[in-house]
Parts: sequence; structure tokens; C-alpha cells
Amino acid sequence: MSDQTRLIKKYPNRRLYDTKTSAYITLADVKDLVLRFEEFKVVDAKGGEDLTRSILLQIILEEETGGVPIFSTEVLAQMIRFYGNAMQAMLSKYLETNMRAFVDFQGKVQEQSRSMYGDNKQMQSDMWAQFLNFQGPAMQSMMSAYMDQSKKMFQQMQAQIESQTRNMFSGGFPFPGTPGAPGAPGAAGTNPGNKPDGKKTEKAG
Repeated sequence: MSDQTRLIKKYPNRRLYDTKTSAYITLADVKDLVLRFEEFKVVDAKGGEDLTRSILLQIILEEETGGVPIFSTEVLAQMIRFYGNAMQAMLSKYLETNMRAFVDFQGKVQEQSRSMYGDNKQMQSDMWAQFLNFQGPAMQSMMSAYMDQSKKMFQQMQAQIESQTRNMFSGGFPFPGTPGAPGAPGAAGTNPGNKPDGKKTEKAG
């Protein structure tokens, strides 16, 4: 933890203590730290366990249950289904990468709007809203193309696996009783009607 990171201790009574201001703070105060881009770390006052992620999740929960939520019920349900799934790591990486890209892009748009309109918040907000109206169809088209490409790649991978499986079991591992298998009728090295030493059996009479 760097010297600039603000340390907040969480006590068993759920109270949060800000070591920088030497005062107890609320979850709303922690949210303000996030909005001000201040680095902080929440630790358990007794054991020292890092609780930062848990506190951030509490803030998200409060935002989702009140006001205007970001995630719909269906999206939340789909995210729950990914826990323990083989695709969980891929989804996590996908969301993190796209969130970073979106934040970086938002910052660039805000810089351009400030250069054009100064500190006029209303004009900046209008410009951002207009941009999203134009960007929406483009984003939808891009996501559709991405899903189509992913579907084709998965189908190709599935076909390749099936082909490898067929090649492995056809001829590579002959089973007894199948044509060409050792001990099977007509297999190489077998002499039907012959003795083990290769001599023909003489019939009586």
C-alpha cells in the first residue's frame, strides 16, 4: 500500500474509521472518495483482512436497489449463472477490458466537450447524450459481428475436436472382434484350420 492510499478501518460494529481524518465515516463518505478518485483501502480493524472489495460491492448494491440501476434483472441472473462456469474467467476479463475502454473513451469525449464548451455542464451533458444516440446502433452492430465471429470460431473448434476424436478411435485402437484386429477372423498372422505351428491338419479317411 502506497503512502497516498487512504486507510479505513472497519470495526465489528460495522463502523468505518478514517485514519486520515481520525473520524468515523459512513458508506456514503466512501462513495464520495470513489467519485473523487481517491485511493483508499478498507481493512478489518482486528485481523487486517482487506475488505475494500466487500465495501465497494455494498455501495453498488445500494445504488442498484435505489435510484436508476445499471443492471437489469436478466443481466444479473446471467452473471450469477457464470459463477463456477468455465467461461467465468473469460467474462470477467471481457467486462474489465470493455469497462476500461469505455472509461478511457468517456474521458476523451469529456476533454473535447470542455475544450468546446468550457465548464458548461449542461452543454457537455447534451453533447454526450447526442453522441450516445449516434453510437448506439454502431455498438449494437459491433456486438452482433463479435457474437457471429465467436460463434463461427466455436463451431470450427468443435469440428476440429470431433475430427481429432474420430481419427484417434478409427484404426488407432482396434478392438478384438473387429476386422483387422489381432485374433479376429481374417486377421494377419492367423491360419484358420491350421495348427499353431502352421502345419495343416490331416483329416481322417
